[in-house]
Amino acid sequence: MNEIENMTEKAFITSQQTAKFVCQKCQRSKIADVSKYTNLDKKITINVKCPCGHSFSTLLELRKQYRKEVNLPGFFVHFIDGKPVGKGLMTICDLSRTGMKLKVNFEYNLSVGDVLLNSFFLDNPQKTAINKKVIIKTINMPFIGTEFPITEREDKELGFYLLK
Repeated sequence: MNEIENMTEKAFITSQQTAKFVCQKCQRSKIADVSKYTNLDKKITINVKCPCGHSFSTLLELRKQYRKEVNLPGFFVHFIDGKPVGKGLMTICDLSRTGMKLKVNFEYNLSVGDVLLNSFFLDNPQKTAINKKVIIKTINMPFIGTEFPITEREDKELGFYLLK
């Protein structure tokens, strides 16, 4: 995460192409039409001035699902055409109901479309063990963007974890 993202609030774009902006000073909120930004393929930061006089920046989040920032160590097995071809260590940087962002310590021979079987423990009181199959969607070393296959998306333990 870069410095601008650390200083900036996030607003998620809804299916109605609106976003809710909340002033951190007075907690006043406003829902605004952001449809003109939804087809852009880059990060958009909106400067907002609240009626209370406070100005702030908000990053429009184009993702459909909330992503929870985490720091969960684990390991993966790399599969190509259904056969294991390697394994490695990873750290999960964020989780959602539909996927996760991974950070790997060194360059593995990974490609978009490959499958990884990830094993890790949640940092909840139960230290729940999770084994999830993911498909690689983006590679921007050392980060790997992944998506759960549809059959892997319904996970009660992960769902409860994401709510907290």
